[in-house]
Parts: sequence; C-alpha cells; structure tokens
Amino acid sequence: MKTSPILSSPRAGRYVQQPSGYRAFLPEPLPPAPPIAYDGELLTLLSDADRDVARLDALADLLPNPDLFVGMYVRHEAVLSSQIEGTQSTLEDVLAFEAEPSHNDTPRDVEEVVNYVRAMNHGLTRLADGFPLSLRLIREIHAELMHGGASKVRGGEKTPGEFRRSQDWIGGAGSTLATAAFVPPPPHALMDALGALEDFLHHGRADTPLLIRCGLAHAQFETIHPFLDGNGRVGRLLITLLLCEAGALTRPLLYLSVFLKAHRAEYYDRLTAIRAHGHWEPWLKFFLRGVGNTARAATRTAKDIIALRDAHRAAVADQARALALIDHLLRQPLSSAKATARAIGCTPPTAVRLLQDFEKRGWVREITGQERNRQYRYQPYVDLFRRETVESAFDLPVHLVAAT
Repeated sequence: MKTSPILSSPRAGRYVQQPSGYRAFLPEPLPPAPPIAYDGELLTLLSDADRDVARLDALADLLPNPDLFVGMYVRHEAVLSSQIEGTQSTLEDVLAFEAEPSHNDTPRDVEEVVNYVRAMNHGLTRLADGFPLSLRLIREIHAELMHGGASKVRGGEKTPGEFRRSQDWIGGAGSTLATAAFVPPPPHALMDALGALEDFLHHGRADTPLLIRCGLAHAQFETIHPFLDGNGRVGRLLITLLLCEAGALTRPLLYLSVFLKAHRAEYYDRLTAIRAHGHWEPWLKFFLRGVGNTARAATRTAKDIIALRDAHRAAVADQARALALIDHLLRQPLSSAKATARAIGCTPPTAVRLLQDFEKRGWVREITGQERNRQYRYQPYVDLFRRETVESAFDLPVHLVAAT
C-alpha cells in the first residue's frame, strides 16, 4: 500500500500504518533524543522566564490578602482558555452568573467556563492534599471540565473523565482519517504513550529544568490527544498545575491562554514542526517567550491591583463597612445590595447607601439600568484584567514569527 507523504521525525515519533489503512502518530518518550540543544538564545529565554515567574510568585506573597485575587485570575484564565475552543462568554458573563446563578437556563458557554474554574480548583486542591500530578488526576480534571453532560457543555457526551477508546483525529470540517491534518496514537497504543508521559512528569526533574519540562509535557500531551474532547483546555491547565506542584508558584497566577490565543497560528505551527521535523527547540523558545511575557503582564496587573486597593482603602480608611465592601468586591466584583449585605454583615439599606457612594466615587458601575434588583460591577478592577489581555496579546517580538 502506498504510504502517506505526511512527514515525521524520529526525534519526536513516527507514523505507523494501521490495519484499516490510515496512519497514526506514535510519539517517542520524553525527554527528546538527541537531547535539547541549549544555545545562547534558549538559555537566555529560560533564565529570563525563570526570573519573571519568580518575581510574580514573590509579589503574590506580598499581597495583603492573596486569596482575594486568585479567584479572579482563575476566572480570567477560564474565559480565555475556553474562548480558544470557540466559546463566546466573557469575564463579565461569568461574574454575572456567579452573582445570580440560574441553573436551569445558564448559557452553555458560561457552563463551560464555570467548569474550567471547577477543574482548576479541583486540581489545585488535590495537589495541596499531597496527591501527585498523575494520569488519575488528569482524568479527574477532565471529568470536572466536562461536568453536566451534553445538555450543559460541548463534548459533555464524550466520556468525561475517561481516556478515549476510539481513534480521534484533528482536521477541518469534513475531514476524515485519510485527510486529517494530524492523527494521534490509536487506542491500543494510547496507554503506553500516556504511561511514558506520566513517568517523565514524575522522574524527569533531575536533569530537565522546570519550565523546559512544562513546555515538553504540554506539547507531548497535545500530541497524544488522550480525550475525545477538551484536550486543549486540559493541556493548558497542566502547565499551571506543574508549576504549582513544583513550588515555582505558590498560587495559580500564571496562565498562557492569553498568549496562545493571540498567537494561535504560530502555536499550532510550532507543535506541527515538532512532529514533522523534531523541532523541539523552536517550540521551547516560543513557549518560554510566552511564559515570560505572561508573567510580566500578570506582575504588572498584580501591582496595579495593590495600588487600586490601597488607594480605595485610603479614601475610606475610617469606614469599617466601606473597607469590608472593597474586600468583598475584590472577591466578587459583581454584587447586588442583597449580596453585599450578606457578605459584609449589614442591612440591605446600608448596603445600598454604600454602593451608591462607591458609584459616585466612580468605583462601581450599575449595569442593569433598573430601579429594582440592581447589580454593581467593580469596574476599575475588572478593567485591569481586560487591559492584561490586550497587553499580552501584543507583547511578542515580531521576529519570533520568522524564528527557527
């Protein structure tokens, strides 16, 4: 039978003819062989990214109440990672759902984002309890991501929490196994590939720098493509969970989705070049630039959050309830008078007066336009995350697109 002209590199893996005629890719175990070539550029990018991540983590420790901010970062990542997969929900949509949840008519896009938050929190909780980042935990995270079934989320009918037992492929609409852009390992070879990846996650620490390990593991996970749906989101979660498990981040404040969303074509081209030509080093340079740019953007945002909080607290320093409202809005940036009253322990009329005072100061914006059941958004705070999205999207040096 005539072989497919699809390229592969022995350094990354090989295409193997299957009994029914198509060819599927079998990845080589990590780390690559020959080993990663650390030229001057790669070493500089690694050093810079290590420094940027360390600075972000150190700043998080200096925050007056770090847990107030972590939830917003997780929501922000959930929105962006889900948008890469085609959802249309915004950060404001998710905040509105959390402020007034309606489980009967929640838009499917919002459910998907909320599930992403649930999946991230589940992974972090398990790691904090001492459970290793393993295939079992990856399956648990996928189950949370697809929670609710087909009626709630796209792909929810595709065996949530279970590795696929059928052949999947990647390609445009109408593509088949014969015309697919990429065909990952067949089901009978899947567990061997996943087992090798798990072994690398557990034993690849001694001779592979952490950020290099994150970049290798993410690319390998996407190549294995172990689920029928949700692989991209789980693969992006894997990066943050690896950093948290290793102690490089004490809190989940680094997310690459904003960078990958802005450079999606380059991202897919780099992954394809690994499989076709074994070009691990160009992928790692792209990945490390993304880590550094994203960490710097998050650091700027964290500093501005501190400045915003300090400025607002200083303006109402002698008002205990107003100070409590600021902390509540940092945790839940969209709130009604009723929710505010519950959160800070006051009467609804007092909450209304506080929110109206904040509105006059330009700190919150009423978003319903109604006389009753009004909702107030902590707009300057939300705007900081929208600004981070724009800055990170254009922080990549132009020459990278042509780099090899």
